[in-house]
Amino acid sequence: MGIKRAYKFRFYPTPDQQAVLARTFGCARFAYNYMLRLRTDAWYQRQERVGYHETSAALTALKRTPEHAWLNEVSSVPVQQALRHLQSAFANFFAKRARYPNFRRKEGIQSAEYTTSAFKWDGASLTLAKMAAPLAIRWSRTIPKGAKVTTATVSKDPSGRYHVSLLCDDAVSVKPEVSGKVGIDLGLTHFAILSTGEKITAPKMLRKNEGKLAKLERRLAKKQKGSANRRKAKLKVARMHARIADSRKDFLHKLSTRLINENQVIAVESLAVSNMQKNRCLAKAISDASWSEFIRQLQYKAQWYGRELVGIDKWYPSSKRCSDCGHTVVKLPLNVRAWTCPECGNNHDRDINAARNVLAAGLAALAHGESVSPMSL
Repeated sequence: MGIKRAYKFRFYPTPDQQAVLARTFGCARFAYNYMLRLRTDAWYQRQERVGYHETSAALTALKRTPEHAWLNEVSSVPVQQALRHLQSAFANFFAKRARYPNFRRKEGIQSAEYTTSAFKWDGASLTLAKMAAPLAIRWSRTIPKGAKVTTATVSKDPSGRYHVSLLCDDAVSVKPEVSGKVGIDLGLTHFAILSTGEKITAPKMLRKNEGKLAKLERRLAKKQKGSANRRKAKLKVARMHARIADSRKDFLHKLSTRLINENQVIAVESLAVSNMQKNRCLAKAISDASWSEFIRQLQYKAQWYGRELVGIDKWYPSSKRCSDCGHTVVKLPLNVRAWTCPECGNNHDRDINAARNVLAAGLAALAHGESVSPMSL
């Protein structure tokens, strides 16, 4: 199956390359913000729609002015791509897939996208436009031979790390069919409870590092604004956040890959995560769990490798229904973690019972298309 696949690597630029990238990031960010303001003012002041072609013409005119001649010092491709990203952001907004575009900040993640005309790739090294030497990339993975690299996106995160993402036209082989089928009930104390009875402990990366993070943020708050010590303290906070995010992502990738390898059918309950986060008592724990990212990984991996991922209606009474006889109790408070079915007398662990019901509902949905059938996850 042909897909678009990105391979992300860390690299270590020389001082000259850092200077070129800093100018490129700044020009791309300026073009994005300038045209976002132009489009916003045109609509709210004159009810006039401005699209990509108008912003492209405005950028060309801007480059010809003496006060903006510095826009010509970097490769024109990343600056032009920033306008395409702005157009995509507006398209997502009008399609109600995203909020109104925000201005890009200098303190956030900086990025620049290069298309094939702005870099050289020989299968072993990458050289960007306006740079004499290739990037010193740490090749942690192998790009398949013959894979065509279509874009190279260079980024710098708030912790000061540089990454390059190579987007390729790749082919993915469907994995051999297996007999495994699993239902998943997501939780907070245990991140995932499987219908097999296995309970996977939640890593709670933020909770484990919350004390260290709070200490670093208190030190940052005491530093004078604009000072070198404040920049150093801010970098330490950013590095701690990056460490937490990397650990969480590593856990999610390993778990989702394992489930995809072991099971042909995976059933999971559809959760309204954004609504659940409105509960101020659980919002931090839910964000730390990253259920949405876990489901996203299961989705694309199932599509790549020929697995079935089934989403169960969030209103399906998976916890209150007996997985043995099908009897549904009227009430089952959250503090009740084990219960006995009044019909058949079987004892149930609340979460394992829910996972088994999720699997049964998923299999029924695949076989008969019942009302608890797959939903868009």
